[in-house]
Amino acid sequence: MKELRNWVIISHIDHGKSTLADRFLELTNTIPKNKMKHRFLDMMDLEQEKGITIKMQPVRMNYKDYVLNLIDTPGHIDFSYEVSRSLAAVEGAVLLVDATKGIQAQTIHNLELAQTQKLTIIPAVNKIDLSQGRIEESRKELAQLLGISEKEVFLISGKQGTNVKELLETIVKQVPEPKGSIEKPLKALIFDSKYDAFKGILAYVRVFDGEIKSGDNFYLMASRIKGEVKEVGIFSPQLKPVENLKAGEIGYIATGIKEPGKVMVGDTITNLDSKINALPGYKEPKSVVFASFYPENSDDFELLKKGLAQLKLNDAALNFEPETKKVLGRGFRCGFLGSLHIEIVSERLRREFGLNLIISRPQVSYKIVNQKDEEIFIYSAGDWPDLLQIKESQEPWMKLEVITPQQFLGPVLKLLKQSRGIQIETKYLLSDRSLLIYEVPLREIIIDFYDKLKGVSQGFASMNYEMIGYKKGDLVKLEILIAGEKEQAFSTIVPKEKAFEEGKSMVKKLKKVLPSQLFSVPLQAIVQGKVIARETIRAKRKDVTASLYGGDVTRKRKLLERQKRGKKELKEKGRVHIPSKIFLEMFKGD
Repeated sequence: MKELRNWVIISHIDHGKSTLADRFLELTNTIPKNKMKHRFLDMMDLEQEKGITIKMQPVRMNYKDYVLNLIDTPGHIDFSYEVSRSLAAVEGAVLLVDATKGIQAQTIHNLELAQTQKLTIIPAVNKIDLSQGRIEESRKELAQLLGISEKEVFLISGKQGTNVKELLETIVKQVPEPKGSIEKPLKALIFDSKYDAFKGILAYVRVFDGEIKSGDNFYLMASRIKGEVKEVGIFSPQLKPVENLKAGEIGYIATGIKEPGKVMVGDTITNLDSKINALPGYKEPKSVVFASFYPENSDDFELLKKGLAQLKLNDAALNFEPETKKVLGRGFRCGFLGSLHIEIVSERLRREFGLNLIISRPQVSYKIVNQKDEEIFIYSAGDWPDLLQIKESQEPWMKLEVITPQQFLGPVLKLLKQSRGIQIETKYLLSDRSLLIYEVPLREIIIDFYDKLKGVSQGFASMNYEMIGYKKGDLVKLEILIAGEKEQAFSTIVPKEKAFEEGKSMVKKLKKVLPSQLFSVPLQAIVQGKVIARETIRAKRKDVTASLYGGDVTRKRKLLERQKRGKKELKEKGRVHIPSKIFLEMFKGD
């Protein structure tokens, strides 16, 4: 194990992790130059399209006499659970900071996670090739954060490769070799998994003790399942079978198990006959936002169930359970870590399983105290009880940390005030920036707060948040009627003071995104049986007199009257079909 090195790259989103990983792949000749592409480890089409890393991606490289296992990680807050899982599989971390933006909220959060795992931290300031970079300020700030000399902070350009070789040499020297023994019984941690139609579930593992090869028996300690290994392999970064995996190595095990729920991230794999203590698993991620997924075609319920089960293998932060609504039929209430997480999961279901979905408006979990003083958690607007049954309603609040340059402090403070934020503390950092600590209702930041924050700060502000508990709130159920029919997917819980504002905003947006019909469509926002906002989508108008040329004007009038009567009948009988993409459009920010 003296020649093994395992490490991750961590940073805030868009600070250049995947580009730096490209240079490592080139330096180690892992990927031939004729096959190299930008952000090579972002293997999902969605990652390439959106320009962000969604899934952690391990890769094995050979450099001089060393075997290097790198895990590239996401930077967006919605995928922070991916980062925490990867950290448990390595001994070191490269902490990357963009020279043009400096330390951001996720930089600090990811650093704290790495320090909790007692990893060796190697700091680097990236994008030094950009003219607008604040190189020395960022270097000084990062050194101060870590309590080290500024000379220990690398200055690199992941794009041009400047000083990347020197960084790799330092990784080899400073990241400690793995601990453990090949002689001991097998002990391996599952840090990720993936479904394969032929090989069954592939468990991504870090082996801490012992070794495992194809044909060996294995035992999953948490789920208490026995099996026989079908294949072991490494990430090159494509799956590559090898003879065995030994202590200290990172690779995959083809379990042959086809039922997704039986292989769990955080479980320990060991030998059938060994009696050892399980490795520390992962803290189960707590969903902060919920949305209901229903198949547009009710016959696709089983396909949706299968799709969610397989995605959960690859996305341990996704949670779901079945639910039934009178209008929508059978579906699932799903828990997520944020609105981007919802968007990615729904898009993967569409692309990978061909599913068109009805998606409810994202909702946080509320707490109701009823007249019997019983506490009930509500996860969807459809479960909101009658007003007479509610003694007290409570909503979740978060501790929100925002880092912003001083020049944008005014607009950022205004945004926080509009979001019902309560100021707790303000700290002043180097490079003329402030750290704002607020308490904010969760519902105010799950939809489009991040985009608004980027907008008012020209992209320079960043955020991180964590749950602090529930506080009393005056909450009501806001319902949307489309052509007189309640559309359950758009129902939501709102503070009473914001009901009119949000109701008006929703019907206005619906008017904008819903396709026109052959009849006029009234859109109404309702609270406690009262209409608080209304818009109307005008009917499509066909020129029924276009074919007439000359003649008596009464012929035109008759045709127009007939068209008018037809539209009236359609309005009374017609139902509006809502395309699946509209549901996604409605919960995105404007």
